[in-house]
This record gives sequence, C-alpha cells and structure tokens, in this order.
Amino acid sequence: MYEGVVQDLIDELGRLPGVGPKSAQRIAFHLLASDPQDIGRLREVLGKVAEGVRFCEVCGNVSEAERCRICNDVRRDVSLICVVEEPKDVLAVERTREFRGRYHVLGGALDPLSGIGPDQLRIKDLLTRIGAEEITEVIIATDPNTEGEATATYLVRMLRDFPGLNVTRLASGLPMGGDLEFADELTLGRALSGRRTL
Repeated sequence: MYEGVVQDLIDELGRLPGVGPKSAQRIAFHLLASDPQDIGRLREVLGKVAEGVRFCEVCGNVSEAERCRICNDVRRDVSLICVVEEPKDVLAVERTREFRGRYHVLGGALDPLSGIGPDQLRIKDLLTRIGAEEITEVIIATDPNTEGEATATYLVRMLRDFPGLNVTRLASGLPMGGDLEFADELTLGRALSGRRTL
C-alpha cells in the first residue's frame, strides 16, 4: 500500500476493465514519471469525454451529438438493423465494410446472475423502432457466448410477432486458417448446421 493520492490513483486505475492490481500500479508509476504536459493532455481528454460524449438517441452508439454519424448518414439502408451488445461491436462490424444498414446497441446482454434483465437493456427501444420505422430485417449480432445466446433467443421471441420482419443471426463456425482437429465440438457443430450451398 502506498500513501494517499498515489494509492487512490492505483485503486481507481484498478477499477478499469482488464486492469489488474499490478497493471494499475505500473500505469500509476508511468503517469507519475510522465511529463506534466502529457498528464495535462490526458486530463483534458478525460474532461472532454465526461462533458461531450453521449449516446445516440436513435441507436445507442457513442456520439458527440444527439445522433451518431451512422444514423445521420442518408446513404445507409434504413430497412436493415444490426443489433449489437456494445458500441465497440459497431466498430467491429463497420471494419468488415459488408454492412450498409443501421445499428441498435443494447448496452449489454442478458445476465440474470448479474442482475441484468430485459429492462436493463435497450430492448424496448428496439421494439419501438421496429414498430415506427419500415424495418424489413433485423440481424442479431450478439456475442457467441451464454449471455449472447440467451439475448438472441429472447430477441427472436420478441420479434417473431412483427409481420414481414426477417430476423437473422450472424453465422458462426470455423475461423479462416484454422484446422478442423483443433475446433471444439460446439464450433464445429455450428459450422455444420450453418453450412451453405456453393
């Protein structure tokens, strides 16, 4: 344990996701040894984030305005919505350059053990959007883990009552460059069930 504000800094850094006690300590001592101008820039950026970054009123993505740049882009296909868990997932899909629709960020995934139910996510907002806009397809792009699968199953149940709405799920399976012998049973099973005609 260090004295006063140094320990406070280590404790606060340790609360960040993926930063353990040792990493928090290394970052803190790096900051202590840094040039005061570097610290000033970091403080300025953190202040701007706290004051100026918000979530898009339409999709829930991070934005500096009421609507994000994707929702403001008139070239986007307004009939397609890709549902993701977090804003970082929007960037992952955008990097593929394959999707030209719009997004809906849930703000997480269903996790009853952690107290995250449908009311803690932006599911009602999604249902309202689908009812108000001319949406023809919803692509569910939640993570391929227990929480993501539970969320996808719940969404399919909620969306099946919308007439003419096509609900799809991202395909999952074998990674490019992988070997069959190293694939687990679940991944290989998904690849088999999601096979397509060539």
